[in-house]
Amino acid sequence: MRRFDREVKEFNDIVKIMETCDVCRIALNNNGYPYILPLNFGLKAEKNSVELYFHGANEGTKYNIIKADNRASFEMDCKHRLITDTDRGYCTMEYKSVIGQGHIEMLSDEEKYDALCVLMKHYHQKTFPFNKAAMPRTTVFKLIVEEMTGKARIKKAEKP
Repeated sequence: MRRFDREVKEFNDIVKIMETCDVCRIALNNNGYPYILPLNFGLKAEKNSVELYFHGANEGTKYNIIKADNRASFEMDCKHRLITDTDRGYCTMEYKSVIGQGHIEMLSDEEKYDALCVLMKHYHQKTFPFNKAAMPRTTVFKLIVEEMTGKARIKKAEKP
């Protein structure tokens, strides 16, 4: 990271950024080209480890790519605010972001319910009873994070 003054180093601070984001982009290796997907997600953070949970239809390009190579990179960002100074001709953006990499594991039918609860918890303050009838037509997978970094450009009083 070039701008060490913007690095978010503490695990719990990085997780707080992740909890604020509402989209996670994953990049997969599609025969040498990145295949990037914006996805809703849930996260489980325990003992300095993070798992990201995703869901989708039971078929699609991403599953074929994951089957061939389950490594993935991810990115999420939030708290965007445009800062301009017309007198100086200056423009910048405030933000918080997390990037990282890991590997994907497909979840079994027995693991789906708990993973979907993690996803729902990310977007709802209270427990949200979702329709279990959708589970047979839903594929759920997780990205086990092996490495991640956080970055923030915000007012000094608000950091991280």
